[in-house]
Amino acid sequence: MGISLNPATLLSGQGLDVSSLVSQILSESSGQMTEWQGELSTLQSQASDLTTINSALTNLATAVTALADPLGALTAQSATSSDTSVLSATADTTAIAGTHTVAVSSLATAGAVYTNEFAGGANASILPTGATGGEIDLQIGGSAGTTTPITITAGSNDTLTTLASYIKSQNLGVNASVVTDANGSRLALVSQNPGSTGALAITANNTSLAFNTPTGGTNAQLTIDGVPYASASNTVTGAIPGVTLNLANASSGNPVQLTVGPDTAQATSAINNFVSAYNQVITDINQEVAYNAATNSQGPLGSDPSVAQLQSSLLTDAAFSLTGNGGDVNLASLGINTNNDGTLTVDSSQLSSALATNPAAVQNFFQNTAATGFANAFNTDLTNLTDPTEGVLNVDLAQNTAEQADLTTSINNFQTQLTAQQTALTLEYSAVNASLQAYPLLLQQVTETLGTLGSGSSSNGTGSSTPTLTSGL
Repeated sequence: MGISLNPATLLSGQGLDVSSLVSQILSESSGQMTEWQGELSTLQSQASDLTTINSALTNLATAVTALADPLGALTAQSATSSDTSVLSATADTTAIAGTHTVAVSSLATAGAVYTNEFAGGANASILPTGATGGEIDLQIGGSAGTTTPITITAGSNDTLTTLASYIKSQNLGVNASVVTDANGSRLALVSQNPGSTGALAITANNTSLAFNTPTGGTNAQLTIDGVPYASASNTVTGAIPGVTLNLANASSGNPVQLTVGPDTAQATSAINNFVSAYNQVITDINQEVAYNAATNSQGPLGSDPSVAQLQSSLLTDAAFSLTGNGGDVNLASLGINTNNDGTLTVDSSQLSSALATNPAAVQNFFQNTAATGFANAFNTDLTNLTDPTEGVLNVDLAQNTAEQADLTTSINNFQTQLTAQQTALTLEYSAVNASLQAYPLLLQQVTETLGTLGSGSSSNGTGSSTPTLTSGL
């Protein structure tokens, strides 16, 4: 499209609108710039879409890895107590399924010993009058334990407060504190370890303190399937292979039933996490490649071969099947069905039934020692698909980034050229504009000069004359 100018306006002294004229000229040259900017915007949008799908794919890889983990949710065991007020329990993957009867007679207790109220108070010397030192012998661990002499020096650790602080600083495995109530102040020593190893006793004392009979320091007593068991701790390990018991109270003659078996809750959660992550990837892909009948066009990534390859690979992985395995041969046999759009739906009732009736078959479908299960195969595929350098979307994103860089360089270079052209055109048309604006004044001057040429009279007095032009005119 050409540039149109009005001659009458140009010759009237108004001149040119230089800025507008230069802009019109440059707009004729900026078509390529607009095309490049459009291409760059499309690439940026596609990169954002690819990144979203890639992120969802990474989450899917994490979910599938959990299903393939031989120490993960599918192999997890649980231990369920019929009375958690008496005991609770946890089980690891080595636990053997079964039911146990546990009766708790008593809990493990920490050893403790304390003094009578000291008449002098917490900050008075506990040494006899005139004594400059003393000693308390503390035995830890019962008659077979260790006896530690606690040396007391006047002015240093001879009050209840300073003695308690001193005992704690010795790291004997004993907590020392001063207990003050309406009756006065007492020194209390409590073992940091329960059971017989934490039993306390005072074997010698030449201070003014009077110690009471020690308490606690006993082991937990229980029977497991009729077999007596003693534990220095209320956290019992080793009594039932792979199971840890956490004792809370005596069972008062009412044994607790402990059931050990596969942790179906963890398995269900892991499977549902996989389905959710898988559906997110498929949904993201569908949104980017779906054909829109209203606009007669594909989605932003509809022509991207990498996305098409990924979609095909995922659908193939989801169609995995094996033979035998007690009938649990594919996702559908576990209640995980494929929808028309490629996403999955879980029939919770059917999945729960499969986990309850044959948990080993469910585990074998997803993973096995030969690494030929659903999760094993899917995990291998996803490892390749999400590879940082060779993964299908990562390669696509790298190419997209390179194309964006090339376009950005071209746009910047072209912009530099347009800026230089704008400067040159502005200077050129500013000069033209200055001439056009001076034109009326120049025309007036010429007109006035020409007018003076006819103002003289003839020499013969006839009232008319013909001007004589000279070379100086």
